[in-house]
Parts: sequence; C-alpha cells; structure tokens
Amino acid sequence: MITVVISKHNNKYKGITLDGHAGFADKGYDIVCAAVSVLVINTINSIEQFTDDAFSGDAAEDGGHISISFTDTISDSSRLLLDSMLLGLDQIQKQYGDEYISLQYKEV
Repeated sequence: MITVVISKHNNKYKGITLDGHAGFADKGYDIVCAAVSVLVINTINSIEQFTDDAFSGDAAEDGGHISISFTDTISDSSRLLLDSMLLGLDQIQKQYGDEYISLQYKEV
C-alpha cells in the first residue's frame, strides 16, 4: 500500500511524504503506482519550475519513498498545484480502493 501523509499547520502545507508500493499488480504493470508516481513527481517538478517556493525533498532509489517539505509559507501557485495533486490522489483512492493507497492528514 502507498501511504501518503499530508502535513499541514493552520491549514497551510508543510510537507508531503509517500511511502510504499500499491501492490495492485506486478512491478512494471502496477497502474496505481504509476499514476501516483506521475502525479507526485510532476507536481514537485512543477513547483520547482513555476514557483520560487523553497523546499527540500528526497526519494528512495527503488521508488518506494518520496518526500517534500517547505521551509516557508508557500505561494498560491504551489498551493493550487498541491491541491490538484491531492484531488488526483483522492480520485485514485476512490477508483481503486483503500487497500492500495491511503491519504492521511496530519496537523504539525
């Protein structure tokens, strides 16, 4: 299962961490993992390319971990990108089920 932890403080994004693999299908055929990866990586790349927001991140080489954390309050552009990503992740969860992806919101 992919576990997504969305960290917020006073309803403002502080970071997002993803861990695990969906297990929907064999490696290389797992459309749930592929969809999640595309959404998350594209969002991170978009924040880096289209905003001036500072962040740090890391990823495991095997693809089972991605995290991003913000050092300051983020712009409206980054907030919109993250909201869009979470909409997509929520739709994947609704389509394929809680056994493949879990979204957890955490106040920090």
